[in-house]
Amino acid sequence: MKKELHSIHEEIGKILKDSLPPKYSLIRDKACGGKQRIPLFCIAKKSRVAEYCNVDLLILKENKIRIIIEIEESNVKPTQICGKFLTSALAHCYIHNSKNNEPIEMDESVTFIQIVNTSKLVKDRTSKFKQWKTLEKSINRMIPLKNSKITKYRLFSTDELDKLTSFIKEIT
Repeated sequence: MKKELHSIHEEIGKILKDSLPPKYSLIRDKACGGKQRIPLFCIAKKSRVAEYCNVDLLILKENKIRIIIEIEESNVKPTQICGKFLTSALAHCYIHNSKNNEPIEMDESVTFIQIVNTSKLVKDRTSKFKQWKTLEKSINRMIPLKNSKITKYRLFSTDELDKLTSFIKEIT
């Protein structure tokens, strides 16, 4: 079961690795084919108190965070989706020993992308697709949040991965 879920992460990690322009770099967590966790912190000092979340993927340009990506495998309810968005919006930087524990700050304009798994939905009997579009609109009406660098929000289903790559090419 877990392997099947992580295959979604791996697939998305591979798609993005193969489609980014040269000046961009991709950091993938273990589930996405990388070798590390990707912690975001609320201040430029690495500590457990300041670590707010771990994201699935980061896209950097000129050593600044440009895109944050979260993949929701099984819990695709608004509370889970909003919680991942908010903890990332409250964060300020990425710090990891692979970058000499130096804070990698968010760019002036960061895009937050969430991808929700649709494999367990009965497509003609669910309201999730409409709910997600409504949620995406609601979040976009709120941003940018005070003191947050996230200025764009997109929510894609795993049925829309072709749109995901087009969107990333459009904003990079």
